[in-house]
Amino acid sequence: MAAIGRFQKGDEIFHAKVIDGELYRLRGDVFGSPSFDRKPIPRRGVRTLTPVAPSKVIAIGLNYADHAHEQNKPLPTAPLFWIKATTSLIPDGGKIEIPFADHRTDFEAELCIVIGRRVRNVTPAAAARYIMGYTSAQDISDRTIQNGESQWTRAKSFDTFTPLGPYIETKIDPHDLTIQLFQNGQLRQNSNTNQLIFDCFKVVSFVSTNMTLLPGDIILTGTPSGVGPIESGDQLEVRIQGLAPLVNTVK
Repeated sequence: MAAIGRFQKGDEIFHAKVIDGELYRLRGDVFGSPSFDRKPIPRRGVRTLTPVAPSKVIAIGLNYADHAHEQNKPLPTAPLFWIKATTSLIPDGGKIEIPFADHRTDFEAELCIVIGRRVRNVTPAAAARYIMGYTSAQDISDRTIQNGESQWTRAKSFDTFTPLGPYIETKIDPHDLTIQLFQNGQLRQNSNTNQLIFDCFKVVSFVSTNMTLLPGDIILTGTPSGVGPIESGDQLEVRIQGLAPLVNTVK
Protein backbone atom coordinates (compact mmCIF):
# COMPACT_ATOMS: atom_id res chain seq x y z
CA MET A 1 0.00 0.00 0.00
CA ALA A 2 1.10 3.58 -0.61
CA ALA A 3 -0.06 5.90 2.16
CA ILE A 4 0.43 9.65 1.80
CA GLY A 5 -0.14 12.14 4.61
CA ARG A 6 0.05 15.88 5.10
CA PHE A 7 2.03 17.24 8.00
CA GLN A 8 3.23 20.41 9.69
CA LYS A 9 6.53 21.15 11.43
CA GLY A 10 6.88 24.69 12.64
CA ASP A 11 5.55 26.92 9.87
CA GLU A 12 6.18 24.35 7.12
CA ILE A 13 3.37 22.20 5.69
CA PHE A 14 4.37 19.25 3.53
CA HIS A 15 3.24 15.87 2.20
CA ALA A 16 5.11 12.66 2.93
CA LYS A 17 4.84 8.96 2.24
CA VAL A 18 4.15 6.92 5.37
CA ILE A 19 5.87 3.54 5.62
CA ASP A 20 5.84 1.61 8.92
CA GLY A 21 5.36 4.85 10.80
CA GLU A 22 8.29 6.59 9.09
CA LEU A 23 7.82 9.76 7.02
CA TYR A 24 9.53 10.23 3.66
CA ARG A 25 9.19 13.80 2.45
CA LEU A 26 7.52 14.35 -0.91
CA ARG A 27 9.20 16.52 -3.52
CA GLY A 28 7.06 18.07 -6.25
CA ASP A 29 3.30 18.15 -6.78
CA VAL A 30 1.45 15.53 -4.72
CA PHE A 31 -1.16 15.38 -7.53
CA GLY A 32 1.46 15.06 -10.26
CA SER A 33 4.50 12.77 -10.40
CA PRO A 34 6.27 13.46 -7.11
CA SER A 35 9.48 11.93 -5.82
CA PHE A 36 10.22 10.99 -2.24
CA ASP A 37 13.32 11.32 -0.09
CA ARG A 38 15.05 8.03 0.62
CA LYS A 39 15.77 8.87 4.25
CA PRO A 40 12.94 9.37 6.75
CA ILE A 41 12.56 12.63 8.61
CA PRO A 42 12.38 12.77 12.43
CA ARG A 43 8.81 12.76 13.71
CA ARG A 44 9.58 14.90 16.73
CA GLY A 45 7.56 18.11 16.51
CA VAL A 46 5.60 16.91 13.45
CA ARG A 47 1.82 17.35 13.56
CA THR A 48 -0.57 15.33 11.37
CA LEU A 49 -3.00 17.47 9.35
CA THR A 50 -5.93 16.46 7.18
CA PRO A 51 -4.35 14.67 4.20
CA VAL A 52 -5.60 17.30 1.72
CA ALA A 53 -6.94 20.86 1.86
CA PRO A 54 -9.89 20.59 -0.56
CA SER A 55 -11.62 23.36 -2.46
CA LYS A 56 -14.89 21.63 -1.60
CA VAL A 57 -16.22 18.81 0.56
CA ILE A 58 -19.04 16.80 -1.00
CA ALA A 59 -21.15 14.36 0.99
CA ILE A 60 -23.38 11.63 -0.40
CA GLY A 61 -26.50 10.79 1.58
CA LEU A 62 -28.51 7.60 2.05
CA ASN A 63 -26.04 5.53 0.05
CA TYR A 64 -26.45 2.38 2.16
CA ALA A 65 -29.94 0.87 2.05
CA ASP A 66 -29.88 -0.09 5.74
CA HIS A 67 -29.08 3.50 6.76
CA ALA A 68 -31.90 4.86 4.58
CA HIS A 69 -34.26 2.45 6.33
CA GLU A 70 -33.13 3.48 9.83
CA GLN A 71 -33.67 7.13 8.85
CA ASN A 72 -37.13 6.30 7.45
CA LYS A 73 -36.14 7.68 4.06
CA PRO A 74 -36.87 6.20 0.62
CA LEU A 75 -33.95 4.82 -1.37
CA PRO A 76 -32.55 7.44 -3.74
CA THR A 77 -32.79 6.87 -7.49
CA ALA A 78 -29.65 8.97 -8.05
CA PRO A 79 -26.85 10.01 -5.68
CA LEU A 80 -28.08 12.59 -3.18
CA PHE A 81 -25.34 15.08 -2.40
CA TRP A 82 -24.65 18.41 -0.75
CA ILE A 83 -21.65 20.60 0.03
CA LYS A 84 -20.09 20.74 3.50
CA ALA A 85 -18.00 23.70 4.66
CA THR A 86 -14.24 23.17 4.38
CA THR A 87 -13.98 24.78 7.82
CA SER A 88 -15.67 21.68 9.26
CA LEU A 89 -12.52 19.61 8.62
CA ILE A 90 -10.35 18.34 11.46
CA PRO A 91 -7.49 15.80 11.34
CA ASP A 92 -6.95 12.49 13.06
CA GLY A 93 -6.64 13.25 16.78
CA GLY A 94 -8.72 16.42 16.52
CA LYS A 95 -11.58 17.16 18.89
CA ILE A 96 -15.22 17.16 17.76
CA GLU A 97 -17.16 19.99 19.37
CA ILE A 98 -20.91 19.74 20.01
CA PRO A 99 -22.36 23.24 19.42
CA PHE A 100 -25.72 22.68 21.15
CA ALA A 101 -25.78 20.47 24.22
CA ASP A 102 -29.56 19.99 23.97
CA HIS A 103 -29.40 18.74 20.34
CA ARG A 104 -28.86 15.15 19.28
CA THR A 105 -25.55 14.95 17.41
CA ASP A 106 -24.59 11.68 15.67
CA PHE A 107 -21.45 9.95 14.41
CA GLU A 108 -21.32 8.64 10.82
CA ALA A 109 -18.34 6.60 9.56
CA GLU A 110 -17.63 7.02 5.84
CA LEU A 111 -15.18 6.00 3.13
CA CYS A 112 -13.86 9.16 1.46
CA ILE A 113 -12.74 9.57 -2.16
CA VAL A 114 -9.82 11.95 -2.83
CA ILE A 115 -9.81 13.45 -6.33
CA GLY A 116 -6.40 13.52 -8.01
CA ARG A 117 -7.05 15.28 -11.34
CA ARG A 118 -9.39 17.99 -12.60
CA VAL A 119 -12.45 16.25 -13.99
CA ARG A 120 -15.79 17.12 -15.57
CA ASN A 121 -18.37 14.80 -17.15
CA VAL A 122 -16.47 11.56 -16.64
CA THR A 123 -18.06 8.13 -17.15
CA PRO A 124 -18.05 5.54 -14.35
CA ALA A 125 -15.74 3.37 -16.45
CA ALA A 126 -13.14 6.15 -16.60
CA ALA A 127 -13.61 7.59 -13.10
CA ALA A 128 -10.75 5.64 -11.50
CA ARG A 129 -8.23 7.62 -13.57
CA TYR A 130 -9.20 10.78 -11.69
CA ILE A 131 -9.10 9.35 -8.16
CA MET A 132 -5.90 9.80 -6.17
CA GLY A 133 -6.96 7.43 -3.40
CA TYR A 134 -9.14 6.93 -0.36
CA THR A 135 -9.19 7.88 3.29
CA SER A 136 -11.49 7.64 6.30
CA ALA A 137 -13.95 10.31 7.36
CA GLN A 138 -16.92 11.12 9.53
CA ASP A 139 -19.98 13.17 8.66
CA ILE A 140 -20.95 14.42 12.11
CA SER A 141 -24.60 15.48 12.04
CA ASP A 142 -26.81 17.65 14.24
CA ARG A 143 -30.01 15.62 13.88
CA THR A 144 -32.16 18.24 15.61
CA ILE A 145 -31.32 20.78 12.92
CA GLN A 146 -31.26 18.22 10.09
CA ASN A 147 -34.75 16.95 10.89
CA GLY A 148 -36.11 20.49 11.12
CA GLU A 149 -34.82 21.79 7.78
CA SER A 150 -35.31 20.84 4.16
CA GLN A 151 -31.58 20.87 3.34
CA TRP A 152 -28.71 19.42 5.35
CA THR A 153 -25.74 21.74 4.88
CA ARG A 154 -26.10 23.66 8.17
CA ALA A 155 -26.65 20.49 10.22
CA LYS A 156 -23.44 18.96 8.90
CA SER A 157 -21.11 21.95 8.46
CA PHE A 158 -20.35 23.12 11.98
CA ASP A 159 -16.66 23.50 12.77
CA THR A 160 -15.09 20.08 13.57
CA PHE A 161 -17.96 18.13 11.92
CA THR A 162 -15.77 16.45 9.26
CA PRO A 163 -12.92 14.42 10.78
CA LEU A 164 -10.66 13.24 7.94
CA GLY A 165 -7.59 11.04 7.58
CA PRO A 166 -5.07 10.28 8.70
CA TYR A 167 -3.59 9.21 5.34
CA ILE A 168 -4.58 8.62 1.71
CA GLU A 169 -4.20 5.07 0.44
CA THR A 170 -3.45 5.22 -3.27
CA LYS A 171 -3.38 1.49 -3.99
CA ILE A 172 -6.67 0.02 -2.82
CA ASP A 173 -9.88 -1.38 -4.33
CA PRO A 174 -12.70 0.59 -2.65
CA HIS A 175 -15.51 -1.79 -3.49
CA ASP A 176 -15.17 -4.59 -0.91
CA LEU A 177 -13.89 -3.04 2.33
CA THR A 178 -15.13 -3.60 5.86
CA ILE A 179 -16.25 -0.30 7.41
CA GLN A 180 -16.71 0.00 11.17
CA LEU A 181 -17.10 2.61 13.87
CA PHE A 182 -16.22 2.08 17.53
CA GLN A 183 -17.54 4.36 20.24
CA ASN A 184 -15.50 4.06 23.43
CA GLY A 185 -14.35 0.65 22.23
CA GLN A 186 -17.88 -0.61 21.47
CA LEU A 187 -18.72 -1.59 17.88
CA ARG A 188 -21.59 0.61 16.65
CA GLN A 189 -21.38 0.42 12.83
CA ASN A 190 -20.30 -2.68 10.94
CA SER A 191 -20.78 -3.04 7.19
CA ASN A 192 -18.95 -3.34 3.88
CA THR A 193 -18.53 -0.94 0.98
CA ASN A 194 -19.97 -3.62 -1.30
CA GLN A 195 -23.32 -2.52 0.17
CA LEU A 196 -23.09 0.97 -1.36
CA ILE A 197 -26.10 1.74 -3.55
CA PHE A 198 -23.89 3.89 -5.81
CA ASP A 199 -20.27 2.75 -5.83
CA CYS A 200 -17.30 5.12 -5.81
CA PHE A 201 -16.93 5.30 -9.59
CA LYS A 202 -20.64 6.01 -10.12
CA VAL A 203 -20.50 8.71 -7.44
CA VAL A 204 -17.53 10.48 -9.05
CA SER A 205 -19.20 10.28 -12.44
CA PHE A 206 -22.49 11.69 -11.18
CA VAL A 207 -20.95 14.55 -9.21
CA SER A 208 -18.69 15.45 -12.16
CA THR A 209 -21.73 15.89 -14.39
CA ASN A 210 -22.91 18.63 -12.04
CA MET A 211 -19.67 20.43 -11.19
CA THR A 212 -15.96 20.40 -11.96
CA LEU A 213 -13.93 18.43 -9.42
CA LEU A 214 -10.43 19.71 -8.64
CA PRO A 215 -7.35 17.92 -7.31
CA GLY A 216 -7.74 17.51 -3.57
CA ASP A 217 -11.53 17.69 -3.54
CA ILE A 218 -13.11 15.00 -1.40
CA ILE A 219 -16.35 13.04 -1.60
CA LEU A 220 -17.78 11.27 1.46
CA THR A 221 -19.58 8.22 0.11
CA GLY A 222 -22.25 7.68 2.76
CA THR A 223 -22.62 5.84 6.06
CA PRO A 224 -24.09 2.42 6.91
CA SER A 225 -26.66 1.72 9.61
CA GLY A 226 -25.87 1.97 13.31
CA VAL A 227 -25.46 5.74 13.61
CA GLY A 228 -25.92 7.05 17.12
CA PRO A 229 -25.51 10.03 19.43
CA ILE A 230 -22.22 11.32 20.78
CA GLU A 231 -21.42 12.87 24.15
CA SER A 232 -18.55 14.86 25.59
CA GLY A 233 -15.68 12.54 26.48
CA ASP A 234 -16.46 9.95 23.80
CA GLN A 235 -13.69 8.43 21.72
CA LEU A 236 -14.72 7.61 18.15
CA GLU A 237 -12.64 5.35 15.91
CA VAL A 238 -13.34 4.68 12.23
CA ARG A 239 -11.77 1.48 10.94
CA ILE A 240 -11.91 0.80 7.21
CA GLN A 241 -10.12 -2.23 5.86
CA GLY A 242 -6.74 -1.31 4.42
CA LEU A 243 -6.75 2.24 5.82
CA ALA A 244 -5.13 3.66 8.93
CA PRO A 245 -7.68 4.19 11.75
CA LEU A 246 -9.22 7.64 12.21
CA VAL A 247 -9.54 8.46 15.92
CA ASN A 248 -11.19 11.55 17.40
CA THR A 249 -12.55 12.56 20.76
CA VAL A 250 -15.65 14.60 21.59
CA LYS A 251 -15.30 17.90 23.46
